[in-house]
Amino acid sequence: MAQASRSKAKSKPRTRPSNGSHETATPARDYSIAAVGRALDLLEALSRIGPAPLAALATQARCTRTAGFRLLRTLEARGFAIQDEARGMWRLGARWGVLGRAAAEQGALEATAMPFLSALGKTAGENVYLRVRDGLESETVAIYQADPALRLYSEVGKRQPLHAGSSRLLLAHAPEAVQTQVLAQRLPRFTPATRTDAAWIAADLQRIRARGYLLTTDEVVAGAATVAAPVRDASGQVVAVLSVSAPTMRMRPPRPRALLPMVLDAASKLSRTLGATVGDTASRVADAARRPATSSGSSRDTTAAPALAATGPHSIFR
Repeated sequence: MAQASRSKAKSKPRTRPSNGSHETATPARDYSIAAVGRALDLLEALSRIGPAPLAALATQARCTRTAGFRLLRTLEARGFAIQDEARGMWRLGARWGVLGRAAAEQGALEATAMPFLSALGKTAGENVYLRVRDGLESETVAIYQADPALRLYSEVGKRQPLHAGSSRLLLAHAPEAVQTQVLAQRLPRFTPATRTDAAWIAADLQRIRARGYLLTTDEVVAGAATVAAPVRDASGQVVAVLSVSAPTMRMRPPRPRALLPMVLDAASKLSRTLGATVGDTASRVADAARRPATSSGSSRDTTAAPALAATGPHSIFR
């Protein structure tokens, strides 16, 4: 009897979930490993506040001191963390330099950014560009072309000076030594609208940092207008500029101001993905969109916009 019951139980067909309203979705499986997550939290804490003692790092990473100590010792054994035995301070190890260079060579930033460039390009209906600073120049590292018929104002790999166009946003957030070196040079003029006066540019760098974005017209290519916003990494450093560029005939006021919230939002989302601490993006975007329009070419909008958090000097990107 027992065997017959078991046989019936085995032969009982499985019932499939119905397609009705009572069907529950299967939750996505979580493949994360807690210890790896804590180790990454510690590394991000080191990038923000290091060199730092164990207690501060454990607090930042939201783990116990015991767990933090064991993880840091493991990282130290592989060269990814270093402890100053005399003071007990922990810092990032030299092996991160190799990973940083490898990440840049493998296009980590570009690959991470492309979904955001694509989403912005489809919403705005315009081409979207991502530029980074490399020494005293900027370089275009990624482009989303919204329509093959739309003119491209740059191509991947193209380099240009930092004083003009969206590249000036990168100069605004570059080290002071870089700014001084750039402004000490004879600055090339691309169009009649290109600003080459070092004193004016130096003052504009302060305005850009206060606003948190940049609007330009005709500075690099005659007949082109640009709306640009900064992209930050986990350390708070500006590692790239995300911009929309289009012919001035399609960028007459108030369109640049209409595109500004989209560009700021895309830059903020990309910054979050890179680990940046971002405040209330929605309120900042709404505030920027409500500001009165000013001359894009002169960049004279002096109203300040809350910037993304900047907390430390370390970046694995260029």
